[in-house]
Amino acid sequence: MKLTHKKVPVEFLAALPEGIKYVQKGGMDFLVIEQLYCREGHSLMAEHVRLHGEPSICLDARIGSQRGRIFVDAYWGSHDKLYGFLPREDDLHAITEAHCPHCGITLLTERCCSHDGCGSKEAILLNLPGGINSILVCARHGCPDHELIIKRMPEAITSKLRKINYFSESYDDMFQGI
Repeated sequence: MKLTHKKVPVEFLAALPEGIKYVQKGGMDFLVIEQLYCREGHSLMAEHVRLHGEPSICLDARIGSQRGRIFVDAYWGSHDKLYGFLPREDDLHAITEAHCPHCGITLLTERCCSHDGCGSKEAILLNLPGGINSILVCARHGCPDHELIIKRMPEAITSKLRKINYFSESYDDMFQGI
């Protein structure tokens, strides 16, 4: 799982929201999610499972008929993850039903995906510290759409971040997106 570099907008770095940090690896800049919470305030970060040297984002999930834990890479735009189960190929485009691993509350919210051909009407809502800013990830398994909702930042800046997707060299359609 190797990250492919995409430039982070300088305007975003000037007003980096709490819960996201800027790191440099090999002379390249990346954004890393440091802290996320469910609606009830439970941390979704897993210190014990690290991807690319950083704590991962832990979710309980069901994709089609398969259920278990998923550990998602905290690098913004990376779609690397570790599954506690193997999604079946016929569930390739199923909606991921994500829940907090601590309290079980659903992380799904209504949102129409803007990615061409997706059509999902649901997203996974992940809250940044303070409860004002959040991350929305398309709930359709395999869709790479994701966005930052930063209340005190112009949408023109945050929309540039939607285009940051890091696909590893071992990229496989089944494992992109959530």
